[in-house]
Amino acid sequence: YAQELVPGRIGMISGLFFGLAFGLGGIGAAILGVMADAVGLELVYQVCAFLPAIGFLAVFLPDIEHGYKA
Repeated sequence: YAQELVPGRIGMISGLFFGLAFGLGGIGAAILGVMADAVGLELVYQVCAFLPAIGFLAVFLPDIEHGYKA
């Protein structure tokens, strides 16, 4: 979606996307590790079971027109 919004900067958008994704993944792993130490592993598994539901938010992304030529 972001690559289509900035068609002349596909490499930059890809780099930002993957950098943000891997960075947030590392931070999330650290947070879940601290949480597992504090409250137990079972609760962390229960929390992680609902994390994919966040992906459903992509349904609400706006549909863009393909009015440009590559």
